[in-house]
Amino acid sequence: MSRLDDSGLTSVGQLGGLGPPHRGRGDADVALVDALDPLTWRAAMTWLAGRPSTARRRTCLRVLASWLRWLYAAEQGLEPLAASATHLDAYCYAALTTGDGVTARPLAQATVAGRRAVVASFYAHAERTGAVRAQRILNGTSRLTRDERRLLRRGIARLAGDGRRAEALAVALLEATGTSADALASLSARDLHALPGDGPPVVLVVRDERDPVAYPISPQIRRLLEAESAGRGADEPLIRRPDGGQVEPGWIADALTGAARAGGLPLQRAELLRPHLLRATGVHGDAGGG
Repeated sequence: MSRLDDSGLTSVGQLGGLGPPHRGRGDADVALVDALDPLTWRAAMTWLAGRPSTARRRTCLRVLASWLRWLYAAEQGLEPLAASATHLDAYCYAALTTGDGVTARPLAQATVAGRRAVVASFYAHAERTGAVRAQRILNGTSRLTRDERRLLRRGIARLAGDGRRAEALAVALLEATGTSADALASLSARDLHALPGDGPPVVLVVRDERDPVAYPISPQIRRLLEAESAGRGADEPLIRRPDGGQVEPGWIADALTGAARAGGLPLQRAELLRPHLLRATGVHGDAGGG
């Protein structure tokens, strides 16, 4: 795909108010957006072009660049159009607690709310114009359907039945929580909590660069946990590789592929699955104003 929009422009810096003499940090922001893949760049270009004023266009460019910098640092290798609402939540939480990487101080709630609305507006535009769908088709990386999740759970059971309990547990927790691979790798026995009463007897508390979230643990996952982590100390990882080593995102991604193939997903689809695709909603589902 050519980096050329319908008007013949080849850089967002050619849009009114974004190029010279609009210098300083704006130049770095323009360069960052211009470095996007052609599909995402075209979506950003048309979105910025549609802003109602020069001032609004500059604000949207600055926020989009801030979001991209955070996203690249938080989850390397993730294409921007594949980001989820969970990523946007984490971005906003980071801005509220540690700043945006420029000011080095927390941002006000109103400022963060405005940024959320801008980012969501970009993704709503990308969804409306077909860029999100086109990217998923291009990469084969749409989120799992209900039937695919059923096959994945079947694959988890088959891995466990074949003695690959660590992989089965990793994918089962990933599927149940939708958390990131990094957060999954950091879980320990301290994150398991028994509950009184008639509710789920065990919950798992996940801390994924945002407020902790508690997830009920199904009996099937609880059996895997008991078999895999029995005898480990409170601070030891819940999941370890069969050789005793610590798990890392690449190992978890491989386990996900293994479970998908064991469950009957097509080979190409299984090999393209990544943990973030188990998250339920995209950023466009949180659209606001821009």
